[in-house]
Amino acid sequence: MRRTSLFLFGVAAGALVAVAAVQPRALLGTAAEAASSDTYRQLNLFGDVFERVRSDYVEKPEDSKLIESAINGMLQSLDPHSSYMDAKNHRDMQVQTKGEFGGLGIEVTMEDGLVKVVAPMEDTPAAKAGVLAGDLITKLNGEAVQGLSLNEAVDKMRGAVGTPITLTIVRKGADKPLDLKVTRDTIKIKVVRSRVESGDIAYIRVNSFNEQTFDGLKKAIDDLTAEIGPDKLKGYIIDLRNNPGGLLDQAIAVSDAFLDRGEIVSTRGRNPEETQRFNARGGDLTKGKPVIVLVNGGSASASEIVAGALQDQKRATVLGSRTFGKGSVQTIIPLGQNGALRLTTARYYTPAGRSIQAKGIEPDIVLAQDMPDEVKAKFGATGDTTRGEASLKGHLKNGDDEQAGSPSYVPPDPKDDTQLKLAVELMQGTVKNAAFPATPSKTTQAN
Repeated sequence: MRRTSLFLFGVAAGALVAVAAVQPRALLGTAAEAASSDTYRQLNLFGDVFERVRSDYVEKPEDSKLIESAINGMLQSLDPHSSYMDAKNHRDMQVQTKGEFGGLGIEVTMEDGLVKVVAPMEDTPAAKAGVLAGDLITKLNGEAVQGLSLNEAVDKMRGAVGTPITLTIVRKGADKPLDLKVTRDTIKIKVVRSRVESGDIAYIRVNSFNEQTFDGLKKAIDDLTAEIGPDKLKGYIIDLRNNPGGLLDQAIAVSDAFLDRGEIVSTRGRNPEETQRFNARGGDLTKGKPVIVLVNGGSASASEIVAGALQDQKRATVLGSRTFGKGSVQTIIPLGQNGALRLTTARYYTPAGRSIQAKGIEPDIVLAQDMPDEVKAKFGATGDTTRGEASLKGHLKNGDDEQAGSPSYVPPDPKDDTQLKLAVELMQGTVKNAAFPATPSKTTQAN
């Protein structure tokens, strides 16, 4: 089954067809045969090189690795987002997009060669077993984690639901290491987080677009509406900063949550008949309340679809800095036991017909986030932490006005979050800006 994703990631052909159409049939056949013959000669060349490497390289190479590297080289010559995934990487991608897996329920990082617990997730096996933020995991089932990569350690902690694992933990203040037995359970990644801002504004943070995103958004809207009260609620702030994207269908569903009608996005492949248009189905979950969308240079792909749709349909005010500019669609094509092919198959366009490929979404209100001095020192005077699609080698071209680089840093301390502060002030009406209407505009049909 093919799956369309959008992770952080024409004319000449038409003219060629028109010219070929007036050529004699015999010439067309001759040209096609010549092209086919040339292709087979190139494939023979590949076979010759492959056999020479197998027989003469200084060490005996592994055939499967040679072939896999050749496939990767072919795909990487197309664009930065086409790639081959072996069976393990394909499984990992499926876990990421599904948003749930058998595991312990802890967010971890690597520190001094050990696995450090950033935070245990609520109501998960790890939290119930007593794992705390700041714990250092030194052993997994008695095997030292020193020397393992973070991904290798995570793979060992994940597993079948109902199976146990013993974590050996060094905890600050404890006299000796602790052994905690944890039984794996189904863990759902929380991609949507929400809270009340200033007593009457709903703040919803969307971290990525996996299979859980729309359901998480709908629950957040329902919960915040009930907590604040539908009459008291002033509006919604949707935070898509540093959201790298994900599944196309989830980007469409999230956009649809705020729209009654109108186009959301269109995708256009190499052939005109492959064009698809996706429209809102009606039923604005927010009942027409004002919406502000926060974006930055780390907002890519599916995030840009949502921001572009709500901006073009005059449904939301987009605030922040220019987005990443990944306007291409990747289709995941399973290859049986051999993994999967991730292939760029289309560009996407906003309702107004804009391709944001290598350009990004320009906010209605531009406000670059302030950055700490240490971040500026690391990334340069401008503090550009995101290069943007236009700076990626081999990216799909989009005219002469491509844009690269946009600030993407979001401070972890809310009191220093100038973009969120301005969004709250706009929603409360304490500051005025022409880009933010006093009353929400009705959704308009795209032409």
